[in-house]
Amino acid sequence: MSDAALAPEVKELGDKIAHLTIIQAVALKEYLKQEYKIEPAAGGGGVVMQAGPAVEPEKKAESTEFNVILEAGFDAAKKIGIIKVVREITGQGLAEAKATVEGAPKPLKESVDKATAEKIKKSLEDAGAKVAIKGV
Repeated sequence: MSDAALAPEVKELGDKIAHLTIIQAVALKEYLKQEYKIEPAAGGGGVVMQAGPAVEPEKKAESTEFNVILEAGFDAAKKIGIIKVVREITGQGLAEAKATVEGAPKPLKESVDKATAEKIKKSLEDAGAKVAIKGV
């Protein structure tokens, strides 16, 4: 359809929609859904919106829970010491702790506070393990 066949109001509305920021487009979607029960069609078709210069990325809330992950790649000579620390931390038996260490990377503790995660990490690193702490 050519620009000449479009009513000026339609062209003006289309231009305004095309220049919406992501935040404005989401707000428009929610408004149309609530007020007029209009939802976007399913599928791959859709309008791609450009983020305007005023859009700032939202800051992700800092995690309060962390997972302690035993990473692979430790010195084989330190394996026994690492197994001992894993047993203390997890309460696993010898065979379970050995399997955990040999099967790294493996989560050792999940959803713990930062101080606990750091304490566990230090214990494992002191024994020769490689450890990662990941926010939940």
